[in-house]
Amino acid sequence: MKQSELKSFLDEKVHLYNNRDFIDSDPVQIPHLFSSKEDIEIAGFLSATIAWGNRKMIIQNGHKMMNLLGNSPYDFVMSHSDYQLENLQNFVHRTFNGGDFLTFVKGLKHIYKNHEGLEAVFSKNQGKENLQTSIHEFKKIFFEIEHESRTQKHISDPLNNSAAKRINMFLRWMVRQDNKGVDFGIWKSISPALLSCPLDVHSGNVARKLGLLNRKQNDSKALAELDLELRKLDPDDPVKYDFALFGLGVFEGF
Repeated sequence: MKQSELKSFLDEKVHLYNNRDFIDSDPVQIPHLFSSKEDIEIAGFLSATIAWGNRKMIIQNGHKMMNLLGNSPYDFVMSHSDYQLENLQNFVHRTFNGGDFLTFVKGLKHIYKNHEGLEAVFSKNQGKENLQTSIHEFKKIFFEIEHESRTQKHISDPLNNSAAKRINMFLRWMVRQDNKGVDFGIWKSISPALLSCPLDVHSGNVARKLGLLNRKQNDSKALAELDLELRKLDPDDPVKYDFALFGLGVFEGF
């Protein structure tokens, strides 16, 4: 396909999938339970963190996380008691266990208490072309608290050759304003033009079939390659094509 034909094809798929019906089968439904900025941020961050594996299980465990936080995530993060923290110990999603959950709550408290919140940390270190350095710096700040080394694997580092799919998805939710009721767009200090596609098996395979990606591994180099192509199609809102790539792969078996 010519670039104009490819853009037309993908724009059509964005229109098909970027709507409120998408929420019913996606982890983005977890932050949609809330209305306050901080609750949305924390619910989004935690549910994105466990967004790998079976989608139904991801959503089920996302709801379980919120229940364990008393369905008031920001209040829990800032005001929890030691007893309340102990209640998190039995949570498990694949390799993310109760100890990890407990550490993440403490890490989030550190971010809000000492660094003015999630948006402030990510916006402070944003680059001119993308947010990969911002993610790297966020991870360092998040784990300034006491923690087990194993927990660090649950936040990917794009400067360590990771595509950082889950945290890029979280950033899409927070930064991109789609006016369709899916992405929130509540972070105004970061431009959607800097966002990167949440690259996973589905979006990667579709991107290769469409000629948007040549690299075989889904790593940071592949993400940079895909970013470059998607920015050619829409420099102001490149990650809207995540809906097209993901929808083609998951719902259409493209």
